Amino acid sequence: MSAEPHPTLPPVRLHSDAELARDALVTPLFAHAVRLARWAGPHTRVEVGGELTTEQLAEAAAVLGLDPEGEEGPVLASQAWRVAVDTGLVDVTEPDEDAGAGAADGEAGEGDAAGAEPRYGTAAPGEDLALIAGGAPGDVLDLWLAALDAVLADAAVPDLDDLVDALDAGGEIDFDRLDWNPQREADFLDGVLANLYLLTTAEAGSGDSPVPLPVLAASMVVPDDMGDPTDAVLEQVSDAMMRLDDQFRQLEPIGLVEFRPVDEALMAEADDEELLAGQGDGTEEDVARYGMVRLTALGLYGVRARMLEAGVDAPAIGELADKGADALLDAVSFYPEGAAQAEIEQWLSGRDLPTAVAELLAAARGDDEGAPLRRLRCQQALAPAGPTAEPAVRAVLDDPELGGLARVWLAERGATDVPAPDGAMVFWLTVDTIAAQLAADGETDELPLLMRTLTEHHAGFFEQAWRVEHPATAYVLEAMGRLHPDKKAAKEARKAAFKARSRQP
Repeated sequence: MSAEPHPTLPPVRLHSDAELARDALVTPLFAHAVRLARWAGPHTRVEVGGELTTEQLAEAAAVLGLDPEGEEGPVLASQAWRVAVDTGLVDVTEPDEDAGAGAADGEAGEGDAAGAEPRYGTAAPGEDLALIAGGAPGDVLDLWLAALDAVLADAAVPDLDDLVDALDAGGEIDFDRLDWNPQREADFLDGVLANLYLLTTAEAGSGDSPVPLPVLAASMVVPDDMGDPTDAVLEQVSDAMMRLDDQFRQLEPIGLVEFRPVDEALMAEADDEELLAGQGDGTEEDVARYGMVRLTALGLYGVRARMLEAGVDAPAIGELADKGADALLDAVSFYPEGAAQAEIEQWLSGRDLPTAVAELLAAARGDDEGAPLRRLRCQQALAPAGPTAEPAVRAVLDDPELGGLARVWLAERGATDVPAPDGAMVFWLTVDTIAAQLAADGETDELPLLMRTLTEHHAGFFEQAWRVEHPATAYVLEAMGRLHPDKKAAKEARKAAFKARSRQP
């Protein structure tokens, strides 16, 4: 028996759209883009490509409260303006290049004579700007996602030093020398964010733990089956770290990540091998010097949205709330336990409990490979249920697949009138329980103890177990033959497994 493959990504716990929209509106880059969109008007002059003129850029920096004379102010204003244009917060009409060319050919019209003012385009607030104040939270998030796309595209472009190094004698960029493939760079950054999404998603889906930059870089470079990395691989990890350090600096202002950059003093003193180790003496502060990154709540939303658009299955806690019990149990069967419990609680919330319990029990039936794990999750779902669930549970006492589960639930609540299970039900429930644990967690260290507990109270257990009419009987007995802590019992389990296999059609 082989279990269904687990989902690639664990479910994530997202904030509400209203909370995320509020977060988006206060991210520095998006907030600056909105402010410049409101500032744009008849006075705004743009050049070819929609960029602000030098004078207008200085004015835009001042509007944002930045120093228009410094190096950083105009750069940040230019970034915010590009985001405003790319998201539709600003509508740009570029200058008419053809008209300019005609003037150069001696076809100048009125106002195009030599020495006339150069032609400029115009800009005005776009229709989407109204969504910032009057739209739904989802509208704001759509605009923020468009801004994120623009920032990610910029982050995938080589830095200025690399571009200067790649200039040929004619002042043009030699892309062969630059070794830059736009699609490859975009795919690399998407891969980084997918790994970060996975690494920062805790069991319950909250994603609270920051990830050391060396760990993230190594996840993109070091093969899974490699032992000690070679010097060449260490150098690749070092290069990836520096690349990510630059990219995360660009992604932080849009609110995607919280980022602690690599300590510049450390970079001056460390070689490639030390960078990969990235742990120093192992203290938290020492590790953090190599860079730490964490997706924000908004970042988790943004990366998940991009993955969904790319066709990746990226579940979120709460999205099953309006689904049937069968869809719920199928989905949470492979969730981590904490995430499964959170999803189940949301599903039960607002439902009529007796009806919901009956639906869960009905969905737990079956003899397919996933059925044991569905029953385990059903038992987990019923655990917090109170007295109102009892009639639905008692209704399945005679069910060969659910009777054992019902008896356990009633006994845990102190019921004294629960009929004792017959031998067939006891053995069937034992096989079902172990099959569910194997499907949920694999061959864990705790499983041998469970096997001992379930078998030592039944004399001649394995002589009876191989006859159990359960699809997973042989599979479970084979596992017990490998894992049972008692060597004699393990040998008996292997013999029983052979008998179970021999009676299968």
